Amino acid sequence: MTLHPGLSADAASFIAGRHLLLIDGQWVAPSEGRRFDVFDPATGGVVAAASEAGTEDVDLAVAAARRALEGPWSRFSGPERARLLMRLADLIEANGELLAQVEVIDNGKPLALARAGISGVAEMVRYFAGWTTKLNGETVKISLPGEWHAFTSHVPIGVVAQIIPWNFPLSMAIWKLAPALAVGCTVVLKPAEQTPLSAIKLGELILESGFPPGVVNILTGFGSGAGAALARHPGVDKVAFTGSTGTGKKIVEAALGNLKKVTLELGGKSPVFIFPDADIEAAIQGAANAIFLNSGQVCSAGSRLYVHERIFDQVVEGVAAIGDGMKLGHGLDAETQLGPLISAVQRERVSDYIDSGLHEGARIAGSGAKAQSEGYFVAPTVLVDTRPEMRVVREEIFGPVLVTQKFGNEEDLAALARTANDTEYGLFAGIWTSDIGRALRFARQIRAGSVSVNAHMVNEPALPFGGFRQSGWGRERGREVLELYTELQSVAVRLA
Repeated sequence: MTLHPGLSADAASFIAGRHLLLIDGQWVAPSEGRRFDVFDPATGGVVAAASEAGTEDVDLAVAAARRALEGPWSRFSGPERARLLMRLADLIEANGELLAQVEVIDNGKPLALARAGISGVAEMVRYFAGWTTKLNGETVKISLPGEWHAFTSHVPIGVVAQIIPWNFPLSMAIWKLAPALAVGCTVVLKPAEQTPLSAIKLGELILESGFPPGVVNILTGFGSGAGAALARHPGVDKVAFTGSTGTGKKIVEAALGNLKKVTLELGGKSPVFIFPDADIEAAIQGAANAIFLNSGQVCSAGSRLYVHERIFDQVVEGVAAIGDGMKLGHGLDAETQLGPLISAVQRERVSDYIDSGLHEGARIAGSGAKAQSEGYFVAPTVLVDTRPEMRVVREEIFGPVLVTQKFGNEEDLAALARTANDTEYGLFAGIWTSDIGRALRFARQIRAGSVSVNAHMVNEPALPFGGFRQSGWGRERGREVLELYTELQSVAVRLA
């Protein structure tokens, strides 16, 4: 196992350690004794070994979460839960550099992006800590004869299985953990098999924060094993999943056994529209960020770019030039602007999409530079001469690949909305224009859970995030996600 020389001693020691499962407040070996390799995607080399949870481990973790739910955790008041969450946020910040470096090795992203993510993670925890005392019901006036006192209240939904992806491992863990813990649920968290390390470190910080045993359990392993067992487990009351639309559909099927609640944050093929009155330089940079951030491995990536014909060449050339000028490399190298894809499988998938587009008549704008051979890299790719029926236009690629098309009549917002909505997804859309009235009228016609104007994907804890159609069910962030971790109970008391 070879680690990058840029790692701090603490990060290197953690990564090289013996990684176990967190069940009922203890780090334990997997019941079947299986382990699996963890790879640095920038080199393709093995950097660690993690424990592979099996069905028995899932049973133990769910039972521990149930005991905590019905035992000590149920007696924690809102302020007490808030104090624990605030302590966790402080520990995340105190261990921020270690967590960021682990995230780089786990996922491959540049260190600057990982550091920014840690700051956002801590603030997300604090945001939900503030909600522990504020999710109230309401009193209800009863129309029946007599004197009544009636009210509603939010009660924790119960034991929650949370299955998270590999593109933003720590952020996705916190997006799910923080609201569930804020309302009083208990959790079994399964990180993606490609990126287990930051979740393990997070588990250490959760224990250090003082959460009772069993409130958070962490099972590393595979989706086909631990993930599938959690989705169908009769002791789980809810599954929260982020990942592909195909896997989300399988989770829905697995949840039918006990009709457990399900929330899903799934795929996207998000459009970005640039009108001729936009701040063109800002729009070019924004469009580039929308597709190249995290090597395009973002569910809300702006992967379909529509530009008015008068400025099309200028915008496309600008975005392609940004992509061509990006320095690819290991996330711990100071000059790196773009890291690798997560795996060899993902690299081949993305490369196949590019080949498919070229075979169907698309062309690469700019230099079309080749990525380095070591690691799982794909160079930024901007495709022109694309058509709506092409696979690269219709399907989620999940890599740094942008498809571009022109539009002419900028006032026909209905036609542009039909273009935006011509997809099975509905996660995000971007609009660049100086005419805010037009932007608001256009946004109302787009079938997407989030729309940003003159910006890309505003990552704000208070803003709900989620999709229409096959981009998922439910929302992350904001008050709305808290309600999805509770059941609404009505109580009516006859007084006379």
